[in-house]
Amino acid sequence: MSRFALIKAVLGPIMRLMFRPRVEGAEHIPGDGPVILAGNHLTFIDSMVLPLVCDRQVLFIGKDEYVTGKGLKGRLMAWFFTGVGMIPVDRDGGRGGVAALMTGRRILDEGKVFGIYPEGTRSPDGRLYRGRTGIARLTLMTGAPVVPFAMIGTDKLQPGGAGLPRPGRVTVRFGEAMEFSRYEGMDRDRYVLRAVTDSVMAEVMRLSGQEYVDMYASKAKEAA
Repeated sequence: MSRFALIKAVLGPIMRLMFRPRVEGAEHIPGDGPVILAGNHLTFIDSMVLPLVCDRQVLFIGKDEYVTGKGLKGRLMAWFFTGVGMIPVDRDGGRGGVAALMTGRRILDEGKVFGIYPEGTRSPDGRLYRGRTGIARLTLMTGAPVVPFAMIGTDKLQPGGAGLPRPGRVTVRFGEAMEFSRYEGMDRDRYVLRAVTDSVMAEVMRLSGQEYVDMYASKAKEAA
């Protein structure tokens, strides 16, 4: 049994009891082949809930600090997150974005599922912020379809993304797969990249019901 299967078998029932996830539209996720899951990011537990509700293993980029903690807690966090599919990447500095993009491309080229939060960071206030164009580059470089999704209610269980989450119901809503083959070979055109990204974020907004803010979440956090 893989570590992913073990974690789902052991911790899955506990997490389902705690979060009581309601899943809508899971049939839109292809049963095989590369696919990008792109959604909103409200709080830390989003990355715990998403792998729980998907039949296929979802691989995603995470901060390397999640696997470098000290002591028993640090080791348990590293075991859990790498087990469910997190690939640690140092995203600080100029090379961080390139490393994340190349990691995503490798995962998709292997025919796997790659999860991404186009906002780039957690929403500071529950609203949906402008997407970064890495999502567009990935789908145009690999031809992988994009399945948009919305996390609903996770911020109520873990306000501010800190501390232990409280029990409650979470909804994960998946939309129909989006494909952008008409833009093949245009992954360096910044206007195309922006158009593709905005169309994905429009679907995420429709699924989540969030208010949209046309600025990057990181800029909003800096201004706060």
